[in-house]
Amino acid sequence: MEATKQRQPEACEYMPSDYFDRINPHDIFGNDAPIEVDLGCGDGSFLIAMAQQYPERNFLGVERLLGRAKKVSRKAERAGLTNCKVLRLESKYVIEYLFPPKSIDRLHLLCPDPWPKARHHRRRLVQQDFLECLYTALKYDGEFCFKTDHPEYYEWVCEEMDQFKKLNQQEWTDDTFFYPKTDFQIQWEAEGKSMHQLWYKK
Repeated sequence: MEATKQRQPEACEYMPSDYFDRINPHDIFGNDAPIEVDLGCGDGSFLIAMAQQYPERNFLGVERLLGRAKKVSRKAERAGLTNCKVLRLESKYVIEYLFPPKSIDRLHLLCPDPWPKARHHRRRLVQQDFLECLYTALKYDGEFCFKTDHPEYYEWVCEEMDQFKKLNQQEWTDDTFFYPKTDFQIQWEAEGKSMHQLWYKK
């Protein structure tokens, strides 16, 4: 029987050598620059804009859908970015099992699925167990940035963070630091709707 051929990654796609062991962040980019992780990077517009703005930092997008991951990888390659890669995997798995403790400088979670029906709330990513994993993975001065267009999910995250207590909320205004809008946010705000955002530090 012919052996199954392993899928070849895109130029800017990161594939760990072992999906069941902790990764060394140095191995992703070949250097020890600060690393930022964008969970559920979607079309990659935010990820690529950040990598272009901060060439001295590394950016890893996490996306579970193969088509999206390949598309974002190609965008990064066309832009000539060496500090931007994409990992195709489930968001929670990456934080819980792949990144070692105290390895992430900043984590971005932008417009995750709000699972609006009450019976689906258990599927929401921001829960106490996820926050424990996030806290472990963040460096001592690590940051967590969250945005959502869903008011009820925003309230949910506020309550989860208040219960968690280990991360300190910071004031976040539009001029606090460079933070590009995703295509989804631009479309949402064009319809007269607002985004809700939270920023925490370890």
